[in-house]
Amino acid sequence: MSIILNKVYYSYEEKTAFEAQALKNVSLTIEDGEFVGIIGHTGSGKSTLAQLLNGLLCATSGGVYYNGRDIYESDYDKKELRGKVGLVFQYPEHQLFGTTVFEDVCYGPQNLGYSQKETQLRAFGALRSVGLPETCWYHSPFALSGGQKRLAAIAGVLAMGPEVLVLDEPAAGLDPKGRDEIFGLIGKIKEESNRTVILISHSMEDVADHVGRIVVMDHGSVLLDGAPGEVFLRYKELERAGLAAPEAVYLMRDLRERGFLVNEKATTLAEAKASILEAFS
Repeated sequence: MSIILNKVYYSYEEKTAFEAQALKNVSLTIEDGEFVGIIGHTGSGKSTLAQLLNGLLCATSGGVYYNGRDIYESDYDKKELRGKVGLVFQYPEHQLFGTTVFEDVCYGPQNLGYSQKETQLRAFGALRSVGLPETCWYHSPFALSGGQKRLAAIAGVLAMGPEVLVLDEPAAGLDPKGRDEIFGLIGKIKEESNRTVILISHSMEDVADHVGRIVVMDHGSVLLDGAPGEVFLRYKELERAGLAAPEAVYLMRDLRERGFLVNEKATTLAEAKASILEAFS
């Protein structure tokens, strides 16, 4: 499995007085099993990019390919694509609408054409995988806590059996406990299924803690693309783009400037701690 974007441009309100270019000459390849973080300030194009990946938006120009096929071919099944590339929007709980949580989670696989039995089995499996208590399954989704609503919404996407899971700011608006639960769940999903996960965020700490590769968007274009340790070493470029590296990166820089032989590619607090203990041992 791979997703390829080739010289993609996208404009909102094209050919009107309100036209705004959101993406400019974006070329990316995302391989099977990768855990990729896409970061950027507000308006950098990262959420637009997410919606291009499963065909919700159509590029103004350029190509998008899934498993070697052009998703813009006239006979390409976009419905099937949206089952393969699952997109969890920012504040996904705003999209809950079912009478019960279980009914809501059934909607996706049912819409893809699965039988009632298969749909229900998928819903059961997805709800168990996100850890939502069974006591919640047959209650209104609007009676759940904020964190539980988020889990129910993610279960609705997982029930479709996506090969790629795209999460747009999955912890937005949650308290620290809720954030930890969501990222714990994402890590569990990645570990157990090894599916491709694309995490869209503006939080440097979140991507540093979880992903294996970072794509930095700036004014609709790819600014940087590489491993976290390599990307965050270029913190001056990030700062010019209105971003900042994780605190651990600045700590390591300051220590190295003072002559301590710490790992300059440490990006998380855990990595920084291990490096400092080794340097002072």
